[in-house]
Amino acid sequence: MIDTPAFLDSQRPDVPNLVVPRGVTPFYLEGRPVRGRLVRLGALADLLLCRRENPDGALALGGQALALVAGLSTALKFQGSFSLQIKGDGPVSLLATDCTDTGDLRLYIRADSDTAETAAPALLGEGYFAFTVDQGPDTDRHQGIVAIEGQDLSEMAMHYFATSEQHDCWVRLFCAHTPEGWQAGALILERIAADGGIDGGEPSTENDDAWETACVLADTLTEGEILDPVLDSGTLLHRLFGTMDVQIDRPRALAYGCRCSRAKLSGILDTFSGEDLDHMAIDGTIVMNCEFCNIDFRFARDEVGDRPDDTA
Repeated sequence: MIDTPAFLDSQRPDVPNLVVPRGVTPFYLEGRPVRGRLVRLGALADLLLCRRENPDGALALGGQALALVAGLSTALKFQGSFSLQIKGDGPVSLLATDCTDTGDLRLYIRADSDTAETAAPALLGEGYFAFTVDQGPDTDRHQGIVAIEGQDLSEMAMHYFATSEQHDCWVRLFCAHTPEGWQAGALILERIAADGGIDGGEPSTENDDAWETACVLADTLTEGEILDPVLDSGTLLHRLFGTMDVQIDRPRALAYGCRCSRAKLSGILDTFSGEDLDHMAIDGTIVMNCEFCNIDFRFARDEVGDRPDDTA
């Protein structure tokens, strides 16, 4: 069966069409072992977070996860998707978000509707934290998994890099409900080698000092600054790192991008027996809901699988 791309699927229900042209601003510090990304989701955060009703604590955690995945994905060379999955035994039992190589973001949160918890450890409980690069069925997936550990999602991400990837990474994640709706952002620093790769060489006092100084300066970033819709990203980066000769690379766009389609869901339905499909149908119609964008796809029973009047 041919899988129709979502943007060509004429029978796909309407979904938001929003692109943030300067969603991720990559940068580096000239002559120093530091590169980074400043992530600002703008109106995209509110669109993605409000597809389903969830407690504010879960939504804030989801916004931080979106900003984290958006920032990390732009540092990789891949074709496919880069995802974060957090599964625990707390009120937020599952959080899954991914970003494609073209900047399309989506999010799913499974949470207890009545939880009043707001701190990440209490929301997630004990479980695992996993990043995955998926470049399609013909390529092996690269996945790293660690236990959930940290006082917030920023610390959990840094724990992942320290234990799974074993290189220095500094992360600060932000998400809050503002007069403009939900806003989310991130500032991510990575320590790199002189040739631009990940720093794994001999220790250097000069490089150590530069890395530590960059982290101290980054730590002065406030929620008000990164979520300010008027403050330009370039201006903000020069405010933070102007004394370290910050160089700004070409910004990367982010977009609302769920990859569900009638063709994909029809293929799933075709794997069920005719009897199962008959049980799914209500008044002759099967409804399938996309967990990410919360859109219902409706199929007439005689469109999929064995027809009701087929004989064995």
